Amino acid sequence: MPERQGHGLRAWDYEFMLDLTMAVLEHDDPESLWHLVSAHLVDALGLNTVVFASIDLRRARGEAWGWAPRSLGQGVNEVVQRRVRQHHPLVPYLASGAHHPVIVRELTDRWRESAWYSEARRDFGTTQQLGIPLPGADGPQGGLVLGRTGDFSEHDLAFATRIQPLLTAADRHIRELRRLRETAAAGPTPPRHDLTPRELTVLVLLAEGLTASGIARRLAISPHTVNRHLEKVYRKLGTNNRVSTVLTAKHAGIVP
Repeated sequence: MPERQGHGLRAWDYEFMLDLTMAVLEHDDPESLWHLVSAHLVDALGLNTVVFASIDLRRARGEAWGWAPRSLGQGVNEVVQRRVRQHHPLVPYLASGAHHPVIVRELTDRWRESAWYSEARRDFGTTQQLGIPLPGADGPQGGLVLGRTGDFSEHDLAFATRIQPLLTAADRHIRELRRLRETAAAGPTPPRHDLTPRELTVLVLLAEGLTASGIARRLAISPHTVNRHLEKVYRKLGTNNRVSTVLTAKHAGIVP
C-alpha cells in the first residue's frame, strides 16, 4: 500500500502533535501513559474507542488495553484474543509486514456483514475502525485500533500517518519507563534530582554504554534530540562529558 502523505492537515493538527509530544515526555507513569494518549486521540478524532494491542503473530495470541474514553477493563483483552483467532482483517495485515495506517474497510469487502462489526457496534457504538501499526523489534507487534461511529476520512488517515512516529516513540518510552521502574524496585530508592523522566531515561541508556545514535534508535528519536537531552543532563549534574556524567550519576545513586 503506498505511503500516505500529510496533505490537507491543518494548523490545529500540528498543535495537537506538539501538545501530545510534550504530554508524553513530561509523564513518568508508564501504567497511565496510554490512557493519556488515548484521551488526546478521543478528543482529536471524535472516537468511541482506542485500543492498544500487542499481538504475537507466531503464537496467534495477544493482549490489549482499551479506553472509551475510560478504561474498558479486562474485557477488551478477551475481545482481542478472540479477534486474533478469528483473523480480524488487521491481523493478516500486520502479518504481511505492512506498517502504514489503514482503514479496515480497505482490507475487506464484508466488514459490515462480519461478526467483528456487529460486536463493535453492539458494545461500543463503533461502525468503523482505523489501525495504526507501531513498528518495532522482532517479537509481539504493537498497534492502535481507533473506533468511532461513522467512517474515517482521507484527512483522518493522513493525520494518523503523521502521528504514527510519535505513537511509536511513546510506545518505546513506555517500555523504557517500565524497565526503569522494575530496575528501581530491585534496588535502593534513588536520591531526588531535577532530571525529567525523559532525561533520566537518556542518562540510564548512556550508563548502559549506548552511544547517542544507539539511544536515538532505542527511543525512536533523532541523535540531535538525544544530544539536547544530554546537554541538559550535563548542566544539571555539573559535568561536561559522558564519562564524568555516568560516574557522577552512579556515585549519587541516580543510575545503578
